[in-house]
Amino acid sequence: MEQAIKVGVSSCLLGNNVRYDGGNALDRFITDTLGKFLEFCPVCPEAECGLGIPREPMRLVGDPESPRLVTVQTNQDLTERMLAWARTRVAELERESLCGFIFKSRSPSSGMERVKVYGEKGLPVRKGVGLFAASFMEHFPLIPVEDDERLHDMRLREHFIERVFTFKRWRDLLVGKRTRGRLVDFHTRHKLLILSHSPEHYRALGRLVASIATVPLDRAYDEYQTLLMAALRLKTTPAKNANALHHVLGYFKACLSSDEKQELIEIVDNYANGSVPLIVPMTLLNHFVRKYDQPYLKQQFYLNPDPLELQLRNHV
Repeated sequence: MEQAIKVGVSSCLLGNNVRYDGGNALDRFITDTLGKFLEFCPVCPEAECGLGIPREPMRLVGDPESPRLVTVQTNQDLTERMLAWARTRVAELERESLCGFIFKSRSPSSGMERVKVYGEKGLPVRKGVGLFAASFMEHFPLIPVEDDERLHDMRLREHFIERVFTFKRWRDLLVGKRTRGRLVDFHTRHKLLILSHSPEHYRALGRLVASIATVPLDRAYDEYQTLLMAALRLKTTPAKNANALHHVLGYFKACLSSDEKQELIEIVDNYANGSVPLIVPMTLLNHFVRKYDQPYLKQQFYLNPDPLELQLRNHV
């Protein structure tokens, strides 16, 4: 990846003092760990739409499906102001080529899910979405999104990082000339990754690539992108990963000894029943990939996730 992987992020999470009280919500994992690999594009809806720092706190009220953004003390309705700004901002973000967005959890502007919405009696339900987050996700339905709290769940963290890096590779593919050969090569390198998320999408993408000579090229790319990101939105499970690992085993039928085959099967089974993390069978498989020189498996992103320092596969 020659260019930086650019990800949008709620500005307060980077330590910028833009919150309603003049403070921030610095997240060291985002700045110190992800910051080594990502370039951040900070966004603060409240400050950028001119509400000032500090400012009166706000909350969502009314119907969770279409809430209003209202100040807590003076009951000022800021909904239209925020939505008008959000429409302009998401259009501006098209120029940034974002590969993901990290939202501030529980924010009435930036929360991506389970934001409190207050009803007529003043009782909240956690069914809302922040107004800017909703505008962003509607405008960019394929871009991976997550929030700061969920990123501290190791499985959700890995899922987000994997989607961001895959989306960046897809964006890199689109920079060059669209050819059938380049799309086939991209699919070939991602087949096991796709399989680990969704066998159904794996088959659908395989059919699309197999018929690429008969499909208009731009349509094939568009359909592939939609199916790819739909597949990756689905989380992996031990059963789906075990299925992908057994698929890998098939490439070693002619070269592994009976003891080696048995060792691999046992380790995959140990992973499937929760005794060891995914990195254990993957490490052994990568050893055999190098030992028996399997060129197809060497290029699989599933077996060699980016980047090594983020320790993907260690916690799933």
